[in-house]
Amino acid sequence: MSQERSSNDGSVIGQLAEYIVKARKAELPEEVALKGKHHILDTIAAMASGIALPPGQLAVKYAGLQGGRPEAMVVGSDIVTNAVTASLCNGVSAHADETDDSHAPSGTHPGCAIVPPALAMAEKNNRSGEDLLKAVVAGYDVGTRVMRALRRQPLGGSAGRSFSSHSIGGVFGGAVAAAAAVDFTPTQIRWLLSYTAQQASGITSWQTDLEHIEKAFDFAGMPARSGATAATLVEAGFTGVWDVFEGYNNFFDSFAKEESNRSELLAELGGRYEVMLTNIKKYCVGSPIQAPVDCLVSIMREHRVGPRDLAHMVVYTPNGENRLTGAEQTMPDINLRYCLAATLIDGDLSFAAGHDVARMTHQDIQAITSKIEVAADPGLVTPESPRQGRVDFVTYAGHTFTNHVVKVRGVMENPMTTEEVVKKSRELLAMGVGGRKADQAINALMNLESLKSVRELRAMLQA
Repeated sequence: MSQERSSNDGSVIGQLAEYIVKARKAELPEEVALKGKHHILDTIAAMASGIALPPGQLAVKYAGLQGGRPEAMVVGSDIVTNAVTASLCNGVSAHADETDDSHAPSGTHPGCAIVPPALAMAEKNNRSGEDLLKAVVAGYDVGTRVMRALRRQPLGGSAGRSFSSHSIGGVFGGAVAAAAAVDFTPTQIRWLLSYTAQQASGITSWQTDLEHIEKAFDFAGMPARSGATAATLVEAGFTGVWDVFEGYNNFFDSFAKEESNRSELLAELGGRYEVMLTNIKKYCVGSPIQAPVDCLVSIMREHRVGPRDLAHMVVYTPNGENRLTGAEQTMPDINLRYCLAATLIDGDLSFAAGHDVARMTHQDIQAITSKIEVAADPGLVTPESPRQGRVDFVTYAGHTFTNHVVKVRGVMENPMTTEEVVKKSRELLAMGVGGRKADQAINALMNLESLKSVRELRAMLQA
């Protein structure tokens, strides 16, 4: 009996491989297709805005130095390069700041690692918009499930925190999404997953990156590149290990033998679509800052208060202040006190304000940050809503206004509407390609089922 005939042998990887192959043709539920388009649009918008930031600028420089066969675009630039390099560069740009989506149950940022290789491989192999959509949804399903399977404990537990969930979940999602642009058999998917496992890497030292440059590579550039590499290796004829999930010295035993649960890879597969459980950020800043900013905006609008009214502010987050959001944080988009000060002065939090490094030292900003106290409230984390925040705004007149955001707009429990996603994305796309192209791209991406070739997007997404 050949390996091909016995590829679905009842093993976890055999069942998963069969599902991945069938997902290329399976119809998506209407609400899943719409949510998938939201995340593709949101991620590509993050690429377009990220191209102007230092990580994105370095990505463009890198692509220019590599050259390569013209297979796929680098969004926001005039470069067309090979699919692997394009995946890396678009990934770096997508996570050049904190604009991209996040999946709390797995502790990953799926879009920035999955959409770039899906886009690059679909462009390389001249696939349709519908093919791209199904590829991305499948990537979310597998990448996030790998992290669920690796770690029995929820995000914040000890299991698996010595390695980076972002890059490891991302590489499996990216590989599956990239592979959808090739007509692989279940056996070839087994090999693909083996090459993916060999490239799975990443530790949490990224938390000390002060410029978001290595972090953009760790979260997105590296897994996007490695996912595309796995797909192109098997596409070129490489064979591989038969069962990297349960076989000799397998992936799960090597990474987290006691904590892992392989059955999570198959749990509700085809019924629970992980893209539906993924958050889109309302504000282009770090996830822990979303709820506090939303609290402050609500207080300002409801009670008509501003910077001149503030005597003291207490901000409650699940963990209080930490390395990523503390006062010593030099990146504005993940400095909690700075983001709140800019919001109070401006009346809202814009992309520009969230990325203005020089403004962090302005006297008006520092005058407000000195009045902000950050405290921990573990009760703000619940299974139903792990991204809560609370703000107490104390005025000079002696009034205390409190707002508690349980489900910040954009999280899976309170998703953004199509209109809200489009509004956010248009602003970001216009930064990279201009308003006219931004409108064209939004129309095309929100109607992916009508797009005959992903290559048509080049004219809309390149500078």
